[in-house]
Amino acid sequence: MQRQMVSWAGMAHLLFMAIVALAGFAAAPSYAVSPVIAINDEAKKAVVQAQPLRGDLSVLEGSGGNITVLNSPKGKFLVDGGIAYSKDSIVQALQTISNAPPLFVVNTHYHWDHTDSNAWLHELGATIIAHPNTLKHLSTSTRVDDWEFTFPPAPAAGRPTVLVSKTKTMKFNGTTIRIAYYGPSHTDSDLWVYFVEPDVLATGDTWWNGYYPFIDNENGGSIDGMIRAAKENVQRVTEKTLVVPGHGPVGGRAELIEYRDMLIDIRNKVAALKHQGKSQAEVVAAKPTAAYDRKWGGFVINPDFFTRLVFDGLPTTSK
Repeated sequence: MQRQMVSWAGMAHLLFMAIVALAGFAAAPSYAVSPVIAINDEAKKAVVQAQPLRGDLSVLEGSGGNITVLNSPKGKFLVDGGIAYSKDSIVQALQTISNAPPLFVVNTHYHWDHTDSNAWLHELGATIIAHPNTLKHLSTSTRVDDWEFTFPPAPAAGRPTVLVSKTKTMKFNGTTIRIAYYGPSHTDSDLWVYFVEPDVLATGDTWWNGYYPFIDNENGGSIDGMIRAAKENVQRVTEKTLVVPGHGPVGGRAELIEYRDMLIDIRNKVAALKHQGKSQAEVVAAKPTAAYDRKWGGFVINPDFFTRLVFDGLPTTSK
């Protein structure tokens, strides 16, 4: 079956403009304004669009992470919900699919660009599903130094009430949906969601298609965790599977393999330099990502920033 690629221009424009607003989003987190605030400002202007995937599945692009939508006559099943500042545009995009209300929302992890819409989606009738660590982070203040931002607790309506510690299987309008925990990878709260009959996998931010990923080292993430999740994603799919990343266009197994191999190679290069006793600044200056920068380094996480994230996530004695 031919893969249907999803246009990602809206989201790319949103975050590109946010980066432009951050003079110096680079090797060390020192911003004129936190990238969270800059991205939120762009989300207020976002035009969210629905792109068909396969069968009753669509992807919404343009506000935070990708939003996967399974439609039915009685309601919708969402994977992630985007940024609340884009509510009006998200609602309009959902209505282009159908007038059915949201009934379930799975948070693939706790980051605000995936969970910020929880409260208003819940008010429309959605049950929020997430890993217990997402509930933990949304119930208290969470600091991310790499973004120079402290996230306040989410309102009670925005906190998940159905928790998936390991695995959960659901039926929604005849579609089997499997939800499972990756283990610590991008964060300590990452879930994957697989729509069995349509053969569509939503990975959350364990996969950024075509871009260096952010890794939340302070809250359970690490480069080794990301590589483990990337390997699992490759093993989980076939050549026919459509895969929705947390960020970037929809892809498939070939793109997952390329991403996995990139992570492993850069990890090994940074680890070797760190094991030699080189400082973070020296490792960044050595440009261990150089072979990949043209393809992967032109988005939110630039090469120096990604090198620093990999360095910080490795043990001091890593080989």
